[in-house]
Amino acid sequence: MADAASGNLDALFAPRSIALVGASDDAARIGGRPLRYLRASGYQGRVYPVNPKRETVQGQRAWPSIGALPEVPDLALLAVPAAATRAAVEDCVAKGVKAAIIFAAGFAEMGEEGRDEQARIVAVARAGGLRLLGPNCLGAADSSIGYYGTFSVMLDDGFLEPGPVAIVSQSGAYGSHIAQLARNRGLGIRHWITTGNECDVDMAEALRWVIDREGVKVVMAYAEGVRNRALFFEALDLARRRGIAVVLLKVGRSEVGAHAVGSHTAALAGADNVFDAICRQYGVHRARSTAEQLDIAYAIARAGLPRGNRLGIFSMSGGLGIQMADDGDEAGLAVTPMPDDAQAELKALLPYASPANPIDATAQAMTDLPLMTRYIQVVLEQGDYDIFVAILGTTPALPSYSARLAEALDAAGPGGEGLIRAVTMSAPPEVVRAYEARGFLVFEDSVALTRALGAVARFAESFAAARAERPPLPALPVPLAATGTLSERAAKQVLAEAGMSFPDERLAATPEDAAAAADAIGYPVVVKICSPDIAHKTEVGGVVVNLGDAAAVRDASGLVLDRARAAMPDAVIEGVLVAPMIAGGVEVIAGVSIDATLGPVVMFGLGGVLVEVLRDVTFRAVPFDADEARRMIAETTAGKVLQGVRGAAPADVDALAESLAALSRFAAANDGRLAGVDINPLKVMPAGEGVVPLDALVLLQA
Repeated sequence: MADAASGNLDALFAPRSIALVGASDDAARIGGRPLRYLRASGYQGRVYPVNPKRETVQGQRAWPSIGALPEVPDLALLAVPAAATRAAVEDCVAKGVKAAIIFAAGFAEMGEEGRDEQARIVAVARAGGLRLLGPNCLGAADSSIGYYGTFSVMLDDGFLEPGPVAIVSQSGAYGSHIAQLARNRGLGIRHWITTGNECDVDMAEALRWVIDREGVKVVMAYAEGVRNRALFFEALDLARRRGIAVVLLKVGRSEVGAHAVGSHTAALAGADNVFDAICRQYGVHRARSTAEQLDIAYAIARAGLPRGNRLGIFSMSGGLGIQMADDGDEAGLAVTPMPDDAQAELKALLPYASPANPIDATAQAMTDLPLMTRYIQVVLEQGDYDIFVAILGTTPALPSYSARLAEALDAAGPGGEGLIRAVTMSAPPEVVRAYEARGFLVFEDSVALTRALGAVARFAESFAAARAERPPLPALPVPLAATGTLSERAAKQVLAEAGMSFPDERLAATPEDAAAAADAIGYPVVVKICSPDIAHKTEVGGVVVNLGDAAAVRDASGLVLDRARAAMPDAVIEGVLVAPMIAGGVEVIAGVSIDATLGPVVMFGLGGVLVEVLRDVTFRAVPFDADEARRMIAETTAGKVLQGVRGAAPADVDALAESLAALSRFAAANDGRLAGVDINPLKVMPAGEGVVPLDALVLLQA
């Protein structure tokens, strides 16, 4: 039904005419509230109450059925019980209605019988090209046109004010809750959508639609899961390219699909870790609380984005300034000192002040507000800050002082273009609104402020990176033709065809063949059992290292063959792999895991035998380029090690990034076929010497 999409989504989220099926004369009932809201909000479209038992509803003419309406409405609001919903959907299809919202509960969330009935309703709608929102949802709204297709009680004390915020929530209750909190914070909300059971339109499609609307700066989204990962990724990518901040609260824990036996990657890929990493990949901020989500939306809606992350702190208390400096640093903001000349000028104005950053003007500034204005002017004009914060404490709460303090701050000027000005203070709501009217962000808690500003600065950085010209991704490799379980030799062959490089290795069927292979490769060598049925070779004694001559290779080959046959007599033995011993380099791990919700993801982190203990890993959705791979590497402790520690030379991060990008293309080309990939250890050699994968495991789905 997604192909029916765009026009019918407009009918769903910004309709020009509405039929209310199950319209009630009681304005407090589910069938009554939408009509009351639409009549009071100034909605300019036509509204048709449908109720076969009444001639009028709330003083407006009622119609006996959808079929009897004088026109085909864009949207039908179905305020009928679950048992009557399918018939109402059939009537919509017969009339040619484009979209419908199902308020009723009692479907898939109730068990098998409810799921079956929901599926029957979807089949009817799909056959008729009818888009559905819900069931079990609170509907949708567009405040700019007075459209309120909802029965939410949040509107009982007033309608939403249009503004730069959009809300998309799988939960109707959460959608109403966050909208009410945002409204209390003075934020304007244009689009508000709840998706409920998502029998058709889901959170990803709704998110994609609001991101395409003009005037949206920030989207607050709530998700318990993702049904359409391709559209979800598309929506997030579009938001990043358009400079629209997505602040997402994701709850719940889901199991990672395709837990491949013996795969390190699958063991490390907790669903929450994967979701976190993909949010970083697409420049989404994943909020950990409703308060954090609201703080970030507030900052962006009111102040927009800064030029960078440099934070200037003005305080009249050294302790509070130092605390904010610590909080700002932790949030990723740069608390850079004032230039020396500016510090000298500030020192001349207030000899006892501390002019570096935090800039402590001491309590003396409070006794001379013009002096404080000049002091702040110097900070704004010469500090070259992207964000300026004044710590005011409880002083603005003093009626005799609040307005004069605000005027003194404002008189210092707005600073350069793109400067965000904020204050921390404890004051009554009317004082807070007065400071906001002057262009200041107002927070009571300094930690909440710095975290919000850190997130906003990261959005600015992410959007700038998205605007940079980047070459298109290379074509995906040809999908795998192989079936069944792959041996190490076969795994390396398919990965080599996808663009990864491997050392010169030879498969030998007998000890004599192994000795000949070692002579050709050069010593020292390692001998490994090669079998599609033996994933962990060391557990069966199937690896012997550092072999220096042909005799040692013959003996070792016979030994590992005997051990493997004894330990796993039913295993298919292809022979032994003879490979060169590789010295030096940094051991890392790379792999592919299949997330039940988000599909194939590439994993990277520190390698070796302790990989599952250290869990220094990150993930990316596939495919991605080498630039994204570098960002991925930089998120890990492995990335720091690769830069060179304790005198070690920097490793070949560029070659590693190209290998991870190639692995991502392989995973994308084989979406639906792979159960997992492990490349462990993967040795990253010194800069310019490339990477050397020593072991590889490719697991296919049954």
